[in-house]
Amino acid sequence: MRVAAHQPQILRSDDDANRVIVLLLPQGECLQEHQVHEHALVFVVRGELLVSAGASERTLSAPSLIHFDPGESHEVRAISECQLVLCLAPWPGPGHPSQPRPNTPPQVA
Repeated sequence: MRVAAHQPQILRSDDDANRVIVLLLPQGECLQEHQVHEHALVFVVRGELLVSAGASERTLSAPSLIHFDPGESHEVRAISECQLVLCLAPWPGPGHPSQPRPNTPPQVA
């Protein structure tokens, strides 16, 4: 699987199921603290990754896997160049900006 830095690729996206994304994180770069609306499974395919979530911090080396709950704040930093595969499920999750808000009528085009 080839992917360039800063150019994530969606490998698969199925509404009401999941979205799978591959990305390359160059050495020393990070995805600053963030959260998603879905369960997130992060597969470290190549490299070494420092993961921070709340008060905990751990280093993952390929091949490894970590799970984040919906809404769980986390940050990842590439200790070495990292290739990651991210699976978000269910896609899109409740509260995702692409979903209509409750009690909001659908917009007419």
